[in-house]
Order: sequence, then C-alpha cells, then structure tokens
Amino acid sequence: MKRILFLLFTITQFSILAQHTISGKVTDVKNNPILGASVYLDGTYDGTSTDEKGAFSFNTEEKGTQTLVISFVSYETFVKIDDVAALKNLHIKLRDDVNALDAVTINAGMFKAGEKAKVTVLKPLDIVTTASAVGDVLGALQTLPGTTATPEDGRLFVRGGSADETQIFIDGVRVFTPYSPSPNNAPTRGRYSPFLFKGITFSTGGYSAEYGQALSGVLDLTTIDKPDQEKTEIQLMTVGAGFGNTQIWGKNSLSVNTSYINLQPYTELFPDRNTWLSPFQSASGEAVYRYSFKDDSMLKIYGAFSYTDLDMLQDDINFEDGFRFGLRNRNLYINSTYKNKFGNNWRIQTGISFTNDNSTLKIIDDQINNSENSAHFKLKIKKQFTNRFRISMGSEYFITNFDEKYTPNNGKAFEYGFNNNVFASFAETDVFFSKNLAAKLGVRAEHSNVLNQFTLSPRASLSYKSGKSSQFSLAYGQFYQNPSNNYLKFSQSFKAENASHVIANFQHSKQNQIFRVEAYYKDYNNLVKFDTDMPNFNSNFSNNGSAYAKGIDIFWRQNGKIKNTDYWVSYSFLDTERDYRNYPTTATPNFASTHNFSFVAKHWVEKWKSQLGITYNFASGRTYTNPNEPGFLNNKTKAYNSVSLNWAYLIDQQKILYFSVNNALGTRNIFGYNYKNTPDVNGNFDRQAIVPNADSFFFVGFFWTISNDKKSNQLNNL
Repeated sequence: MKRILFLLFTITQFSILAQHTISGKVTDVKNNPILGASVYLDGTYDGTSTDEKGAFSFNTEEKGTQTLVISFVSYETFVKIDDVAALKNLHIKLRDDVNALDAVTINAGMFKAGEKAKVTVLKPLDIVTTASAVGDVLGALQTLPGTTATPEDGRLFVRGGSADETQIFIDGVRVFTPYSPSPNNAPTRGRYSPFLFKGITFSTGGYSAEYGQALSGVLDLTTIDKPDQEKTEIQLMTVGAGFGNTQIWGKNSLSVNTSYINLQPYTELFPDRNTWLSPFQSASGEAVYRYSFKDDSMLKIYGAFSYTDLDMLQDDINFEDGFRFGLRNRNLYINSTYKNKFGNNWRIQTGISFTNDNSTLKIIDDQINNSENSAHFKLKIKKQFTNRFRISMGSEYFITNFDEKYTPNNGKAFEYGFNNNVFASFAETDVFFSKNLAAKLGVRAEHSNVLNQFTLSPRASLSYKSGKSSQFSLAYGQFYQNPSNNYLKFSQSFKAENASHVIANFQHSKQNQIFRVEAYYKDYNNLVKFDTDMPNFNSNFSNNGSAYAKGIDIFWRQNGKIKNTDYWVSYSFLDTERDYRNYPTTATPNFASTHNFSFVAKHWVEKWKSQLGITYNFASGRTYTNPNEPGFLNNKTKAYNSVSLNWAYLIDQQKILYFSVNNALGTRNIFGYNYKNTPDVNGNFDRQAIVPNADSFFFVGFFWTISNDKKSNQLNNL
C-alpha cells in the first residue's frame, strides 16, 4: 500500500512539474479591465475567461511554441505566438474592432441603401414606395437633401450642379445615357427598372477616387446577387403592361423584365396641354444573368434595351400653330462584371459596359439625327492587410464616339461629331486608427485624348465617432469633367471643367432613427462659356466660366415610433451663382432653388391590408429673365408645391391593387416664362407661363406575383 501511494505521489509531482501556468490581465487601451474575455491556447481545450479585474490564469501541459488567443465582442482578437513558458504575467490591451456595427463609418456626402450598409438612410423598398416617385429611382432620390426640385425635367440636379454633372453607374460601371428622352416640360425617367436592384450608393459630393468625370454627384446602382427563388411577376397598368420572370438552375440564375407604355388611352381620358400627332409610347426589356463560383466569386451580365417614340405640338407664344417636337430614340446598354479572390486575401473586380444610343428629333421642320457609341473598361483590385488598413486601386478606360447630322428644312445637311478616349487610374486607402477615428485618402489621375490634358484629383475624408450614436465627418476633393457633348460636337479646344468640394457632416443614428446635417462649399473653375444664343459652329468658346455653391442639408428619419408608420423629412438651403454658358454676368442659374423641402410618410393599416403614402415637395422660386425690366435672371417664379398620394391594397398575399396621384391638389406650378420674340406697340414683351403638360398624373396598377413560397409579392417594388 505504501508503495502504491508513493508511486501516485511521484506521478503527481512529475505532472505538476510538467505543467505551465499561463496568466495575465486583459484591459482596453485605456486600461479598463475587460470582464468575460475568452482566453485559450489555439488547438487545445486549455483556457479560461477573465474575471472582473480582467485577470486570467490556467494550467496547461502543452510544450514548446504555442498560440495564445484572446477574444471579446466588439474588440479585435489578440493573438500571441511564443514559448508556453513565457506566457505568464502578461498585460494584454485589446483594441476596438473597427468592423463592429457601432464603429465609425466614412459617410460625408454619401447616402447608402442596402443590406450591407451599416447606416441606411433609404432602404431599397423606399425607392419605389415613395408616392411622388411613381416607381422611378430618380423620383425617390429627389426627396433627399442636396437635390433640387426640377419636376419639368426629372433629372438629378445636385447641390447647385447641372444635371450632366451627376453620373450614374450600375455595379460600378458607367451608364452613358441613363435618362429616357422626353419632350419639354415633361419629366424624364431613369431607363432601368428598380426591380433588379438591391441597393444604391448616392454621393452628393466628396466621393471616392474610384469615380471620375462627375463634378457634383455619383449614383451607383447594385444589382441583386442571388435571387431567393423562382417567380413570375405580372403588371397591368393604366399606362401599359409589364412582365418579369426569374429562373434558377444550379449556380445559374436569370431575371428578365419587360414593359410597354402607351399614353394614348390615358391622354384621351385626361387630356393635357399638348396636341398629340403620335402618342408617347415606349417598349423596354432588361435581363440579368448570374453565375456563382465558390468563395463569393460571381459573374454578372446585365443588358437593357429601350425604344421611345412621340410626335406632338406644344403651345408656344412664338408659334401660332404650336411648336412641333418629334422624337424617336433607340438605346442599348450591356454591362458585364466579374469579382473573385486571389493570392493572399486580394480581391479583383472587373467590368465592361457598352452603350449604343440613336435619336431622331423633329424640331419644327428641321431634323436632327445623332448616334453615340460608348464603352467603359474597368479593373479594380483591393486588399485588407489588417482590420485597420486596406487599399484599393485600379484603372479604367472610357471611349465615346458621337456623330450628329442636322438637316434644316429645304437646306443642306451638316454632319459633325467627335471621338474621345479617357484613361484613368486611381488609388485609395482606408485607415482605421481606432473604432472611433477613420480616414480615407485617395488620388485619381486622368488623361483625356480629345482635350490632350492630364489632371490629378486628390480626395480625403475623415470621420470621428463622438458618442455611442453620433459622429462627425469632413471631406475634401478635387473633381474634373470633360465638357458635355453639346459643346464637344462643335469644338474640341477646351480644358476640363473642375470643382473642389469641402464638406462637414454630423450624423446621429440609432435603431430606426437617423438625423444628419451637412454643410458644404463648392468652387467651380474652367466652366464653358460661349457668345451666341445657343452653342454652334459660329460660337466663340472659352473656359473662362466660374461658379460657387454653398449650403446646408438636413435629413431626419424615424420608423416605428408611431405604430406602423415610417417617415422622413429633408431640407436643403442652397446659395449658388454662376458665370458660364452665355451668361452676361454672374447670376443664380434657373435650375436652382434656394430652399427645398420634402416630407415622405408611409403607414400600414392592418385592418384594410393597405399601405398608405404621402409625399409633400416644396421648392422656393427659380430665376428667369424678364426682358421688360433691366437685368439678367432678374425675377423669380412663385414657389413650387406638390402633394402626392398612393395606396397599395393587398388583395391577397400575392396580388396588389395600387393607386397613386401626383400633385393631388392640382396646384398650378410655374417653372418660368416664355416671352414674345418681338415687343408690342408699347415696347413690352408679352409672355406665357411655362407649366407642366398636365397639372396632375393618375396611376392605377394591378401587380400579381406567382412564386413557389406563395408569399412573395411586389409590395417591395411599388
């Protein structure tokens, strides 16, 4: 018995001598102890958790070099590789996890919508459930601060910039002709259905070095990666019909949408101010093919085709029989993107787009034919070296070929155009100094073939998280853009137009609630000027134009505080003046409103199985020139007001009846005035108000979804 006890004692002593004690203390960077951190040797069952003082201690029989791992929620995981005998009396400081949901975000001048956005200002659902939008992405974005209400145009006017200063991308690849053509005083719409997109990034200034050839804003639409199921969608509307279908097989999926619009039945019921020689009609189709590889790699091919046709007489004070405007447009857009991983945590994204756009315009008795062929090639690589440091870089090539033929009535035809190639490279880095402080630094270099000019654009953003739910951001950037096609087709003796942005942002966000306020200043140089009524071959062009824009944007959104109600409010103050085009002096341009206000609300009524919506838009008066008084752009119109309503009624889980009316109160809004070309006997010029073709627009639609789960519906698309 004594021998057995002695043997057990000896074994125990050897076991104790063979063990090592691993010990230490875990704190944050401010030396505050962390309770409950997990501490263990990688690949073993040996470990423990820290106590209220942050201390830990445990024994192990492992020998030699080992890996000690310490982890805790919202902190970066700590890893130490050393001889097991040296892992004692340690003092470990855990750093904040910069990828945590409550970490700082770089957001100056940027609105995001989508499942990957940490802070979402708009959800994809909002793009098409906003009453005034009538299912158009652009219409919903015009309820955000930083945009100016131009309901007779419909394009995006951002922070004192003209519409061609904002560029649109799909999956990071350029769309050269994003707007559907329309007659005067009728708002255009985006060419592309919102049904195929999962999110957006809308930058009103200070955007990434990845984007160029845009002086004011960038809109990047992201298509859906993987549809959740096969389904068919049918739309019957007062203005036409639509059909959509999604198929999935293996790693492949294909989504298709088509639509046909004809306004003749509508205008017969609700006549507008035009005489239609041929009704407005359009046909469009789009498709996305996707192939999923392993490791989140994916190939997407997106294609869209649209056709528009109309011929009309518009009432005009200078044309007794009306001003004739006819249009026939055909547009093809193809976009292909590929993303993959390679090497040591590198990621690659490539893309190519091609646009073919052909238009025939009938203006009075003259005819204009133009054709644009454009392409964009893009390569981008990025790598995350650590949680706190990542870089991205890339190159891209833009090709534009533009031709136009002008045939005057009983005259000789003129042909003209231009070719332009732009090569660009960019590099950018994100640096997270802590969970509360981050910076984005970048530079973009471009060379334009038609201008024979090289430009360099620095970009910088800094964000600081000042509290649990609030942060401050600053951004600066220099931006260049070639003059528009309307100038380049007559002359190529230009320099690139440029603008610099300075932005200061404050944002406070918590669950279902967000408030943000942003101040900015933009300085423009090298804007195009000419000395004729309209640009033409006889114009003397220069880059002597300049401008400024400054203002404050405010946004507030709350969801759920009022039961079943979601609403947002936006306000923009804009102070801007320009000396460009044929302006004889510096003045506020006629597309800019000093004050813009939007209120959007949506309420679900369970008893009625309905979603009710309202949008109110206000914009202060815009400038116009009254030739009966001295000065240029010397008067302002009355303020713009519009109340829009919508109602989506759930007939059953997959059938929806939808009603909407824009400008429900029938307010007669005025966008400016046309003046008689010659004065009357008293020397006064008579005038005619520029008003919408119709004061209100009514829409009724039936939407039916057929899917395997028998639950999906198109409420997300209304």
